[in-house]
Amino acid sequence: MTALDALLDATLVGYTRLGYAARGLRPPTERGYVEGRHVVVTGATSGLGRATALALAGLGARLTLVGRSRDKLEDVRRAALATNPVAELTLEVADLALMREVDALAARLLAKGEPIHVLVNDAGVLLPAREVTAEGVERTHATNLLGHYLLTERLVPALRAAAPSRVINVSSGGMYTARIAPDDLETERLRYEGASAYARTKRGQVILTELWDARLRDAGVTVVSMHPGWADTAGVQRSLPTFHKVTRAVLRDADQGADTIIWLATTTAALEGGRFYHDRRPVPTHRAARTKESDADRRALCAALDARLDGLLERGFVGPAYVPARTGSSR
Repeated sequence: MTALDALLDATLVGYTRLGYAARGLRPPTERGYVEGRHVVVTGATSGLGRATALALAGLGARLTLVGRSRDKLEDVRRAALATNPVAELTLEVADLALMREVDALAARLLAKGEPIHVLVNDAGVLLPAREVTAEGVERTHATNLLGHYLLTERLVPALRAAAPSRVINVSSGGMYTARIAPDDLETERLRYEGASAYARTKRGQVILTELWDARLRDAGVTVVSMHPGWADTAGVQRSLPTFHKVTRAVLRDADQGADTIIWLATTTAALEGGRFYHDRRPVPTHRAARTKESDADRRALCAALDARLDGLLERGFVGPAYVPARTGSSR
């Protein structure tokens, strides 16, 4: 690590557009790993997901784009084709907050029999007030953690078939403030605060990244997570208006925020599986002892996610194809 990197990592400047510029980063232009390969991107209609989709389309990936709105997905398709008329794009409408739709999406992808070389788990929400979905699941947890847990577990066969393949979980620097609460993942007892609930789901993503990589690396599946820095997205503008007002001048644009996602998808360099990346480098997953989880916490997280999906299976919201994979187990 250079002295500059150390300074940027020790300050909040490293998360801003100033940090991106100071590191001399430029948008990835090498087709590398993704050319001609199949990439699935969730949350592809706005912010980091849209920027990722457009960049990878230009670099020759065969894309499956997942979003809640058909119209917004079509808009991304038009934008991609405007810069790369031969881009291959398939659109899939699904709300990752609804496990019935996640399960159906996974079934459709698997039915095609096409290997998945890269899965980008980007869809996410940060809500100012607690909401519950029609399936009875708190929406921030459902979208940011439970939905991606179910989708990734269901798509493991397609990821194995594409080996060497990659899973990229889009987390957040906010997770540095949070410790996982496996006994209250849906904020039923804790006081709901949007940023805190969001941060706990992002901490959960990083924990799952490490567990998935440990389980799947021998099958040729590398799992990593990443921190985009502070990016000026619609979600930040809508959900964190005060933060946005104060930091607007130094926020990264969506392309800069998506830079590390794109680099992780395209690089031919060996990735350090299970690691948390920021500005194309692995960085620590904790900056304070109070956020560190125990092995028991990790097991409890996986048990809670599996139990929630078991309950949804019994109620018919998840199809019979779902079998809990017990990510936290030693198998």
